[in-house]
Formats: sequence, structure tokens, C-alpha cells
Amino acid sequence: MTGTIYLGADVRPLEAGWTLLVTEAGRHADPSEVHRPAARIAAAVPGTVAGALTDAGLFDQQNPHPLHDKDAWYFRSLEGEAPGPAVLRFEGLATIAEIYVNGVLKASSDSMFESLDVPVDLAGHDDLAICFRALQPHLDKRGPRARWRPQMMDHQGLRLVRSTPLGHMPGWCPDIHPVGPYRPVLLIRPAQDSIGDLAIQADLDDFGTGKLTVHLRLEGNPTAAILCCGLSAELTAGSNGLLEATLDLPGITPWWPRTHGNPTLHDVTLSIDGRMHSLGLVGFRRIEVDHDDDGKGFGLRVNGVSVFCRGAVWTNADILRLPGSAEAYAPWLTKAADANMNMIRIGGTMTYESRDFFSLCDQLGLLVWQDLMLANFDYPFADAAFAGKVEREVSSLLGALQGHPSLAVICGGSEVFQQGAMLGLPAQAWNGAFFNDTLAKLAAEQRPDCAYVANSPSGGAMPFSPDEGVTHYYGVGAYQRPLEDARRANVRFAAESLAFAHVPQQRTLDRHLPVGPVHDPRWKTRVPRDRGASWDFEDVRDHYLQDLYGVDAARLRREDPARYFDLSRAVTAEVVTETYAEWRRTGSSCRGALVWTLQDLQPGPGWGMIDSTGEAKPVWYALKRAFRPLQVLLTDEGTNGLSIHLVNETAAVETVKLEIACLRDGRHAVVKGSRDVTLDARRTVQLAATDLFGAFFDSTYAFRFGPPSHDVTVARLLSTDGILLAEAFHFPLGRSKALHPAGFEHTLSEKDGGWQLELASHEFAQSVHLDFEHHQPDDDWLHLAPGQPRIIRLSPRIGADPLAKPTGFLTQLGSRNGYTIS
Repeated sequence: MTGTIYLGADVRPLEAGWTLLVTEAGRHADPSEVHRPAARIAAAVPGTVAGALTDAGLFDQQNPHPLHDKDAWYFRSLEGEAPGPAVLRFEGLATIAEIYVNGVLKASSDSMFESLDVPVDLAGHDDLAICFRALQPHLDKRGPRARWRPQMMDHQGLRLVRSTPLGHMPGWCPDIHPVGPYRPVLLIRPAQDSIGDLAIQADLDDFGTGKLTVHLRLEGNPTAAILCCGLSAELTAGSNGLLEATLDLPGITPWWPRTHGNPTLHDVTLSIDGRMHSLGLVGFRRIEVDHDDDGKGFGLRVNGVSVFCRGAVWTNADILRLPGSAEAYAPWLTKAADANMNMIRIGGTMTYESRDFFSLCDQLGLLVWQDLMLANFDYPFADAAFAGKVEREVSSLLGALQGHPSLAVICGGSEVFQQGAMLGLPAQAWNGAFFNDTLAKLAAEQRPDCAYVANSPSGGAMPFSPDEGVTHYYGVGAYQRPLEDARRANVRFAAESLAFAHVPQQRTLDRHLPVGPVHDPRWKTRVPRDRGASWDFEDVRDHYLQDLYGVDAARLRREDPARYFDLSRAVTAEVVTETYAEWRRTGSSCRGALVWTLQDLQPGPGWGMIDSTGEAKPVWYALKRAFRPLQVLLTDEGTNGLSIHLVNETAAVETVKLEIACLRDGRHAVVKGSRDVTLDARRTVQLAATDLFGAFFDSTYAFRFGPPSHDVTVARLLSTDGILLAEAFHFPLGRSKALHPAGFEHTLSEKDGGWQLELASHEFAQSVHLDFEHHQPDDDWLHLAPGQPRIIRLSPRIGADPLAKPTGFLTQLGSRNGYTIS
């Protein structure tokens, strides 16, 4: 349930007018000791010390200096504010903070994750100061003995304080310490109405009736009601001392994840003696957990429909400033939606995001898996004070997220169970009551419409076993298993997977990291790694580079770094394509898989699908194709031949044309077939390629009766009017045998106020890259089948002239020669 909500209040963010002074720890006991003219660094609020120092030219985010060993003082005059009672609300202070009004200590906070309200009586000439005390002494304090010590963290004292691990994970993220008022500071003048303990539940029953239930605390005895979709229900006293109302809405338009329908939202209004106040937008939906017939699985059913969850793990919109605004979130979440993702996970090693994050996910149709900020450590839950602090934090979080339909999974934390189990400790040491009972109860009380998972991963004989419950799957990836392991592991649900050092587009490297790969230390420091490991995630990528393309990665990197970069970009795109084809095929045990991670935190070959400048990497385009709701997949079944899988996740019956052809020399069809297919809604269909050929053909080259007759198979899914809906490719001899120097033809034309490129190749073209200086293509690093023109929309980059004709350059893996587009 929420704290106090001041309805109709005058709420003003205190954004401008702040100054900052950074001192050694403990130099000043209170504001009276500070020489105020020394605090002359302008500071944005919300914001961070690192951000303010960067703006002043005093902090280098590429070579950050420590901040947790210093005090940071923020000052703001409230001169001119109208006298009278008010509330100062601090929505997020990182981390040990003291709040002074007119030099008097009014409140303090020792959690980055709790909001704080401070009642004040302003005189009209007041001063506000916040001191962020050095965190280092708190990290150095000794607490209860830990049974394990995660190597990924740079200080074990983090388990004793409620602050984000961001900035404290060498090899994972920059060492930028989070300090400052990173969430808004608000000056609130309450009006006539205020409510507390608000709980909103918007459910959908099996018959399509929406059930809106609202509980709240309201002072006095006013007449109050809730209104939604033209209907209303009076609030009456309940048994728990709260007012409550339930409203049935037959035939309500439900909220769906974007891959399965429209994320429809409805406004809820509270009437208090005729005064109308919006309680925000809600979506009516039903979340159920599907454990499969054997009881060992994990998946989500939304509104009674099984949903294959796919997406990525969120890191942060900007690790320097830790923003929480819709403007900061929108570019990242829009790219997630554009890539056909339907789930974002906020991992336990990150930080909580604001309501704006969830509002955007509501609108975009993105489900959210929310980890609580408990990761890897052996936390001292036996300490009642610490446990109580975490419980307040969780209650505050879930109370603020009432009514948001995007919130689908609440998870107790990340890799706590795994950390203890991998060190050989017995289950009772890591699989404790706080995760299984205390947090589960809080989730059930405040968001009973969401699924609860005790920890990620968890559920199997070992918590990290992929064949039961929720896993973190790195068989394909860090553990360098063959691509077939994606099926052999019998993955049920991967809350994270497929981590690679993804190489950004060359334009990003040219502008932000113009150095050679691997052996330049500036490059190597940007490659993610697990602390203490003898390998990094570039080694992982190189393993699959050799596996898929048959090249010596080390030699290629030394002798032809440009070619090495291009193959490195292509290989991770191909690996995720193949892996998701396995996970989405007919009969797969997998009910969902999220990629690690959505975005990078600094320029370079990070884990992100999107680089830190906002430019999509090649792997983003591959995932966009792999995540299509209407999809065709090819899987190699050995002597059973090539299987075709058709996926229709939409609510509509789709009539499509399926075509398949096996090509020799990337050009000549040695066998082909086609069929009109009616795909029922929410169905997956499996066909044998030989059914379309009408006779036996060794499409997988499993029988090897003589020399191979083809090097690539192309399957295409077309609409009834010939529009390409999806494609899939199979390489029976490997990708290196299907590298052809294709020729191209193109046409640029204006359509619907923008530009589009019609591109055709004479031969099969592998991993075609389109580089436009002032435009972004809606597809890139794609394979092109011969004689099959592709339409690619071109959008102007930020600041570019939308009317200017695009000019660009095309490259392909099959040739060293480029192709000019103009």
C-alpha cells in the first residue's frame, strides 16, 4: 500500500538553484560549519554528485575517482516560498543522508530505496541542505559473519547497506559511485483531500469481466466513489478500517503484452464529495504461472493465453546520473518494444526504477520482471533491524506500483540461492524463510495479481539447473557449449541468458573508442568479465566465431582487424537467432528467455543489445527478427530432415504462403516448394520440408549420399498479397561455405513522408550491413535471398533533415567490395 497521496496539491519539483560542495569525510558536522561561498558547483536535482562534477569538468566518467570516501553537501535557498505548512518529499537519496532546514536536522535516511516525507512550516526565507555522508565507513563496518563472499562485488560491506551494487562490480560496469539526490525533491502544499494506504487491483476473470478493487484510507466521513469506463461504485468501510469498493466491468477491453494484443489502459477516478481526482491508468489482465504438465516448468499465462516471454535485462538509462524520468527511459524502452520484446527484467544488481518506467511499460505493452535489490550476498536477515528495513523498502516499492499492469513478476532477488549452492553449502543455508515466506507474503498482500519467484535462478535439483523452474542459462555463451545445448539443456525459463561482448556498429567505435581490438588496454577494459575469471566475454565470442565460421580468431584479429570486427558482429547475431529458434520451436520446453543485457553503460563491446549512445548493435536487429510474433523457423533434425515451424502469437487467424528453396552456389534452386497455410490464432505448427518438396531430399546433408547439392536453405513466410512477413535460413555445410560475393540492385523512393530502400541481390548475401550517415534502417545485418527484393524503411537520425535523400554504403561478409547507395 502507498504512503500519503496529496490529491489536488500544489506539487513543485525543486530542480534548479542547488549548489554542491564535496569535502573529506566528516569535515563538517552541520551546515553552520560550511563556508557557503565554497559551495559554488551548480547541481541538477534529481541528479548525482558524479553528474554535477562532470558538468563542472571535475569528473572523468571514463576514469572515475572514488566518491564514497567523501561527504557531499547540497544547498538550496527557499527564499520567496510562501510561508506556511508544507511537506518536503525526498523520493530517493543515495545513500547516507541528513536533511537540514535552517540549519536544524529534520530527518535522516540510510537507504537509497526509501522515499522520505518531512513536514515543515516555512517562514518565507528558509534554507535547505542535504548532506550525503561518506559511505565508506559504513561499508567497512563489521556485521554478522557471512557464509559466502561474492567475488563480483568490490566490497563485502555492501550486504549491510541498502544501496545499489552499480559502481561496485569491476568488469561489469564503470566504477562510478552512486551518490546524491537521484530522485526528485518535491515541495508539496497539501490541498483539501489526501489519501493513504491506496491499493488498486485490476483483474480479468475467465469470462472477460474486469474487476476493479480499490482500498484506501480517507480522513473524515465524506461520500467517496470510484469511477471507471462510465460505471461507478461507492467506497464503504471495510473490516480493516479502510474504505473499499469493487467495480465489475463486463466485456472490458483487456491489457495485453504487445506481442499478443493491444496494451489497453483505462482511467480510474476517485470522487470525494463530488471533487474528482485521477488515480491513474490501469490495465485489466490476469497473470497465472504455468508449471507444465510435469510440474517442473515455469511460464506465464496472460488472460489465459500462454506467452513466450522474450526481452532483456535492464541495466540503467545513464549510470552517471541514474535518471528516473520518462524522457530518460523512453529511448531505451521504445527500442525494446521495436525489437518485438515483451518483457524487461530489472535485475537485483541494478536499482529500482521510478513509476515513469512502469507507466511507459504499461503503454508499450512490456511485461516487467522486478527483482528486489538483493543480489548474491549472504544478507543478515536474522538482524531484525536489517530485515525490517528491507520489508519497508519492498512495501514502499509495491505500494507505489499499484494498478500498473506491466508488473508481472516479483522476484526475491538475484543469484543468492545460486551463490550459496555453488559453494557447496546445504540448502538451508541459502534457501531461507525471508525469501520464501516474508517477501512472498508482502508480494501477495500488495500485488496479488503478480507472480512471485523466491530467487532467480531457483527451482531445480540445484537452483541453477536449467531443466526446472527459472534458470540463468549460459550453456550457449559463457560455458561455450555447442548450439545444440539450447535444446539438450531442456531450458524452462531463462531469466537471463546469452551474454556476449557484442561489438557496436563501427560508427560508435570511430567516435567513442577508436582503438584496435583486444590488445589495446582501452579496448580490453571495456570487455565485460567475471571478476577473478581467467577468461572474459570476448573469449566467449571468439569461441563461437571459430565454431560458426571456421576462422582462427586470434590470427584474424592480428592480421585483419576490420574483418575480425565484422565477423564478430555477425556471429553473436547468428548465435541468438539459432538459440531462440530452438526455444520457440514446436515442442520446446522453454516458456521464455531474456538476454543479458538491454543496454551498455559505456561505449565498447559490452553485453548490451544497444550501445551506450543509443545505437542498436547488430544483435538487436537479429533479436528483432527472432522475436517476431508471426514467425517461420528452421531446425536441423538430422536424419529426420529439416523441420519448419510456423508461429502465430496474434489473436487473428492468419492465411499465409510458405515458400522454401535449397540453393546451390547461393543462387540456383535445386529443390523448392510452397504451400498456402492457415495459421490458427495462438498456435505453432510444425511441417517437414519434404512435405513441401513432395519427395525425399537431403536438406540437412545428414545422409551424405555423394557431394552436397546446396549450401543454404531459405524459408519465407508471405502474406496473401505477397508481403514478406518472416524469413529463416539453414546452412547445412556451415556459414563459411555460403559466403558469396553477391551483386545488388536498389531503388530509393519516398513513401508516406519518409524514405524506403528496395534492395535485391543476385546471389545469396550473408550479413548485409547498411550504413547511412543521416538515416537509420529498420533492418540491418540481414541475409538476402537472391531475386527477392526487400523493402527497408529509413528513418532520419536525430538532427538530420527528414527530406534529404539518403546516401549510404552496403557491405556483406561474402565480399570485400562495398556497394554505394544513393
